Parts: sequence; C-alpha cells; structure tokens
Amino acid sequence: MNKEILLSNIDKIHTTEMGVERIKKNLKLDNENVVEYCKNKILNQNCTIYKLGKNWYCEIDNIKITINSYSYTIITAHILCL
Repeated sequence: MNKEILLSNIDKIHTTEMGVERIKKNLKLDNENVVEYCKNKILNQNCTIYKLGKNWYCEIDNIKITINSYSYTIITAHILCL
C-alpha cells in the first residue's frame, strides 16, 4: 500500500490512555508526548512504512509502531530485537 495515505493523515494519529502507558513502558519513555514522539518517527524519511491487513507498521531506529489503518489509533510500539 501507498505510505502516502498514512503520511497525508498524520494529523489524525492518536492513541488511548492505555495506549500511552503501553507505549511509554515498551519504549522506556519518561515524560514524552508519545503521540508526537511516534509522529516524528513516522515522518522521518528513513522510516519504513507498510500496511498488512488492517494495520500500518512503521519501523525506524529499532522501533516498530503499529497503527490501525481505519481509526489512525496507535495500538502499540515495540523495540525490535536484532
């Protein structure tokens, strides 16, 4: 799928309260605004963006961000194991 669809809807990206806590824990973030943190990662030109099923996946800097393609909700983010 064309990653431009996700990038053109970057302002719609959000998460839930539980999502904020899950992302902070998984990425070991302290007081970061996790939505802005994820958006900045997604907008980086080195980010690999692809769609599988109902989700977008964004990989950069050893991080994988999962976003629902219909609601633009950040579901989770993980540090990738190498």
